Amino acid sequence: MLLEVDGAEVHYHKVAALKGLSMAVPEGGIVTIIGANGAGKTTTLRAISGLVKLSAGEIRYHGRRIDGLAPEKLVALGIAQVPEGRRVFPGLTVLENLMTGAFLRKDRDGIARDLDAVFGHFPRLEERNSQWAKTLSGGEQQMLAMGRALMSGPKLLLLDEPSLGLSPIMVAEIAKIILEINQRGVPVILVEQNAEMALRLADYAYVLETGAVALEGAASELHENDHVRRAYLGG
Repeated sequence: MLLEVDGAEVHYHKVAALKGLSMAVPEGGIVTIIGANGAGKTTTLRAISGLVKLSAGEIRYHGRRIDGLAPEKLVALGIAQVPEGRRVFPGLTVLENLMTGAFLRKDRDGIARDLDAVFGHFPRLEERNSQWAKTLSGGEQQMLAMGRALMSGPKLLLLDEPSLGLSPIMVAEIAKIILEINQRGVPVILVEQNAEMALRLADYAYVLETGAVALEGAASELHENDHVRRAYLGG
Protein backbone atom coordinates (compact mmCIF):
# COMPACT_ATOMS: atom_id res chain seq x y z
CA MET A 1 0.00 0.00 0.00
CA LEU A 2 1.35 3.43 -0.93
CA LEU A 3 -0.19 5.43 1.94
CA GLU A 4 -2.04 4.39 5.10
CA VAL A 5 -3.79 6.68 7.58
CA ASP A 6 -4.60 4.82 10.79
CA GLY A 7 -6.83 6.32 13.49
CA ALA A 8 -5.83 9.91 12.73
CA GLU A 9 -7.05 12.60 15.10
CA VAL A 10 -6.46 16.33 14.65
CA HIS A 11 -7.56 19.09 16.98
CA TYR A 12 -7.69 22.83 16.38
CA HIS A 13 -7.38 24.05 19.95
CA LYS A 14 -10.03 21.86 21.65
CA VAL A 15 -12.16 21.25 18.56
CA ALA A 16 -11.73 17.83 16.94
CA ALA A 17 -11.39 18.12 13.15
CA LEU A 18 -10.52 14.45 12.56
CA LYS A 19 -11.87 11.72 14.81
CA GLY A 20 -10.04 8.44 14.34
CA LEU A 21 -9.94 8.62 10.55
CA SER A 22 -8.49 5.65 8.70
CA MET A 23 -7.96 5.30 4.97
CA ALA A 24 -5.59 3.66 2.48
CA VAL A 25 -4.25 4.71 -0.90
CA PRO A 26 -2.92 2.01 -3.23
CA GLU A 27 -0.18 2.40 -5.83
CA GLY A 28 -1.69 3.98 -8.94
CA GLY A 29 -5.26 5.12 -9.39
CA ILE A 30 -7.25 8.01 -7.97
CA VAL A 31 -8.76 8.08 -4.49
CA THR A 32 -11.30 10.80 -3.75
CA ILE A 33 -12.53 12.26 -0.48
CA ILE A 34 -15.93 13.93 -0.56
CA GLY A 35 -18.09 15.50 2.12
CA ALA A 36 -19.74 18.70 3.25
CA ASN A 37 -17.91 21.83 4.35
CA GLY A 38 -16.23 21.19 7.69
CA ALA A 39 -16.22 17.41 7.26
CA GLY A 40 -12.42 17.23 7.56
CA LYS A 41 -11.40 16.86 3.90
CA THR A 42 -8.78 19.61 3.78
CA THR A 43 -7.53 18.72 7.26
CA THR A 44 -6.91 15.17 6.04
CA LEU A 45 -4.70 16.45 3.21
CA ARG A 46 -2.93 18.89 5.51
CA ALA A 47 -2.20 16.06 7.95
CA ILE A 48 -0.77 13.88 5.17
CA SER A 49 1.44 16.72 3.91
CA GLY A 50 2.65 17.64 7.41
CA LEU A 51 0.92 21.01 7.67
CA VAL A 52 -1.01 20.01 10.80
CA LYS A 53 0.07 17.63 13.54
CA LEU A 54 -1.82 14.53 14.60
CA SER A 55 -3.18 14.38 18.14
CA ALA A 56 -3.31 10.59 17.79
CA GLY A 57 -2.91 7.91 15.14
CA GLU A 58 -0.31 7.27 12.44
CA ILE A 59 0.36 8.00 8.78
CA ARG A 60 2.59 5.58 6.85
CA TYR A 61 4.07 6.04 3.39
CA HIS A 62 5.55 2.94 1.75
CA GLY A 63 5.30 1.38 5.20
CA ARG A 64 7.36 4.12 6.87
CA ARG A 65 5.76 6.30 9.52
CA ILE A 66 5.79 9.92 8.32
CA ASP A 67 3.54 11.86 10.70
CA GLY A 68 5.77 14.33 12.49
CA LEU A 69 8.03 14.96 9.50
CA ALA A 70 8.37 18.54 8.26
CA PRO A 71 6.49 19.41 5.05
CA GLU A 72 9.72 19.89 3.06
CA LYS A 73 10.84 16.39 4.08
CA LEU A 74 7.57 14.99 2.76
CA VAL A 75 7.99 16.86 -0.52
CA ALA A 76 11.46 15.33 -0.81
CA LEU A 77 9.87 11.90 -0.29
CA GLY A 78 7.51 12.57 -3.19
CA ILE A 79 4.31 13.91 -1.58
CA ALA A 80 3.12 17.14 -3.23
CA GLN A 81 -0.04 19.11 -2.44
CA VAL A 82 -1.95 21.59 -4.58
CA PRO A 83 -3.71 23.73 -1.96
CA GLU A 84 -7.26 25.00 -2.10
CA GLY A 85 -7.38 28.47 -3.62
CA ARG A 86 -4.35 27.90 -5.90
CA ARG A 87 -1.96 30.19 -3.95
CA VAL A 88 0.46 30.90 -6.76
CA PHE A 89 3.16 33.54 -6.28
CA PRO A 90 1.52 36.56 -7.96
CA GLY A 91 4.70 38.60 -8.35
CA LEU A 92 6.61 35.81 -10.12
CA THR A 93 6.28 34.78 -13.73
CA VAL A 94 4.66 31.52 -14.78
CA LEU A 95 8.08 29.95 -15.37
CA GLU A 96 9.43 31.22 -12.04
CA ASN A 97 6.40 29.76 -10.25
CA LEU A 98 6.98 26.41 -11.92
CA MET A 99 10.65 26.36 -11.01
CA THR A 100 9.86 26.95 -7.33
CA GLY A 101 8.30 23.48 -7.44
CA ALA A 102 11.70 22.03 -8.33
CA PHE A 103 13.53 23.90 -5.55
CA LEU A 104 14.62 20.73 -3.71
CA ARG A 105 15.78 18.94 -6.85
CA LYS A 106 19.33 18.73 -8.22
CA ASP A 107 18.71 16.63 -11.37
CA ARG A 108 18.80 19.24 -14.13
CA ASP A 109 17.95 16.79 -16.91
CA GLY A 110 14.97 15.48 -14.93
CA ILE A 111 13.78 19.01 -14.22
CA ALA A 112 13.95 19.86 -17.92
CA ARG A 113 11.99 16.71 -18.82
CA ASP A 114 9.34 17.48 -16.21
CA LEU A 115 9.04 21.07 -17.43
CA ASP A 116 8.39 19.73 -20.94
CA ALA A 117 5.80 17.34 -19.50
CA VAL A 118 4.07 20.17 -17.60
CA PHE A 119 3.89 22.23 -20.79
CA GLY A 120 2.50 19.14 -22.51
CA HIS A 121 -0.30 18.96 -19.93
CA PHE A 122 -0.81 22.73 -19.88
CA PRO A 123 0.03 24.32 -23.26
CA ARG A 124 -1.36 27.64 -22.07
CA LEU A 125 1.34 27.85 -19.43
CA GLU A 126 4.01 27.54 -22.08
CA GLU A 127 2.31 30.30 -24.09
CA ARG A 128 2.26 32.53 -20.99
CA ASN A 129 5.55 31.44 -19.39
CA SER A 130 6.88 35.02 -19.09
CA GLN A 131 3.62 36.54 -17.77
CA TRP A 132 3.15 37.49 -14.12
CA ALA A 133 1.07 34.86 -12.37
CA LYS A 134 -1.31 37.54 -11.11
CA THR A 135 -2.38 38.27 -14.70
CA LEU A 136 -3.66 34.73 -15.31
CA SER A 137 -7.31 33.72 -15.19
CA GLY A 138 -8.57 31.56 -12.32
CA GLY A 139 -8.39 28.44 -14.44
CA GLU A 140 -4.87 29.24 -15.61
CA GLN A 141 -3.77 29.83 -12.03
CA GLN A 142 -5.16 26.41 -11.11
CA MET A 143 -3.15 24.89 -13.95
CA LEU A 144 -0.08 26.74 -12.68
CA ALA A 145 -0.57 25.45 -9.14
CA MET A 146 -0.87 21.90 -10.46
CA GLY A 147 2.15 22.34 -12.73
CA ARG A 148 4.22 23.68 -9.83
CA ALA A 149 3.41 20.56 -7.79
CA LEU A 150 4.33 18.32 -10.72
CA MET A 151 7.72 20.02 -10.95
CA SER A 152 8.63 18.48 -7.58
CA GLY A 153 8.52 15.06 -9.26
CA PRO A 154 5.72 13.71 -7.05
CA LYS A 155 5.05 10.07 -6.35
CA LEU A 156 1.72 11.07 -4.75
CA LEU A 157 -0.27 14.17 -5.69
CA LEU A 158 -2.78 15.72 -3.28
CA LEU A 159 -5.37 17.97 -4.94
CA ASP A 160 -7.56 20.17 -2.74
CA GLU A 161 -10.68 21.46 -4.52
CA PRO A 162 -9.11 21.91 -7.97
CA SER A 163 -12.48 22.80 -9.56
CA LEU A 164 -13.40 25.47 -7.00
CA GLY A 165 -14.65 28.68 -8.62
CA LEU A 166 -14.04 27.53 -12.19
CA SER A 167 -16.43 27.61 -15.14
CA PRO A 168 -18.00 24.30 -16.26
CA ILE A 169 -15.75 24.28 -19.35
CA MET A 170 -12.63 24.76 -17.22
CA VAL A 171 -13.83 22.11 -14.72
CA ALA A 172 -14.05 19.61 -17.56
CA GLU A 173 -10.55 20.55 -18.71
CA ILE A 174 -9.08 20.18 -15.22
CA ALA A 175 -10.79 16.78 -14.87
CA LYS A 176 -9.22 15.64 -18.15
CA ILE A 177 -5.79 16.77 -16.98
CA ILE A 178 -6.14 14.94 -13.65
CA LEU A 179 -6.80 11.72 -15.57
CA GLU A 180 -3.80 12.38 -17.83
CA ILE A 181 -1.53 12.94 -14.84
CA ASN A 182 -2.72 9.74 -13.22
CA GLN A 183 -2.33 7.76 -16.44
CA ARG A 184 1.31 8.85 -16.52
CA GLY A 185 1.81 7.00 -13.26
CA VAL A 186 1.14 9.55 -10.52
CA PRO A 187 -1.36 8.39 -7.87
CA VAL A 188 -3.82 11.11 -6.82
CA ILE A 189 -5.81 11.91 -3.69
CA LEU A 190 -8.59 14.24 -4.82
CA VAL A 191 -10.61 16.33 -2.38
CA GLU A 192 -13.67 17.78 -4.07
CA GLN A 193 -17.02 19.33 -3.28
CA ASN A 194 -17.97 18.60 -6.89
CA ALA A 195 -18.87 15.05 -5.94
CA GLU A 196 -20.19 14.19 -9.38
CA MET A 197 -16.85 14.94 -11.01
CA ALA A 198 -14.85 13.32 -8.22
CA LEU A 199 -16.75 10.04 -8.26
CA ARG A 200 -16.53 9.80 -12.03
CA LEU A 201 -12.76 10.34 -11.97
CA ALA A 202 -11.86 8.18 -8.98
CA ASP A 203 -11.36 4.46 -8.51
CA TYR A 204 -12.11 4.48 -4.79
CA ALA A 205 -13.90 6.99 -2.57
CA TYR A 206 -14.26 7.99 1.07
CA VAL A 207 -17.19 10.02 2.36
CA LEU A 208 -16.31 12.09 5.41
CA GLU A 209 -18.86 13.36 7.88
CA THR A 210 -17.83 15.35 10.97
CA GLY A 211 -14.23 14.20 10.86
CA ALA A 212 -14.74 10.49 10.36
CA VAL A 213 -15.29 8.08 7.47
CA ALA A 214 -19.03 7.54 7.06
CA LEU A 215 -18.85 5.47 3.87
CA GLU A 216 -16.16 4.04 1.63
CA GLY A 217 -16.04 1.86 -1.44
CA ALA A 218 -15.54 1.76 -5.17
CA ALA A 219 -16.32 5.21 -6.56
CA SER A 220 -18.73 3.77 -9.12
CA GLU A 221 -20.69 2.04 -6.35
CA LEU A 222 -20.84 5.11 -4.13
CA HIS A 223 -22.05 7.12 -7.12
CA GLU A 224 -25.19 4.95 -7.05
CA ASN A 225 -25.54 4.89 -3.25
CA ASP A 226 -28.87 6.42 -2.15
CA HIS A 227 -27.37 8.40 0.74
CA VAL A 228 -24.55 9.78 -1.41
CA ARG A 229 -26.97 10.73 -4.18
CA ARG A 230 -29.31 12.55 -1.79
CA ALA A 231 -26.59 14.28 0.23
CA TYR A 232 -23.95 15.11 -2.40
CA LEU A 233 -25.29 14.57 -5.92
CA GLY A 234 -28.55 16.48 -5.69
CA GLY A 235 -30.89 13.59 -6.34
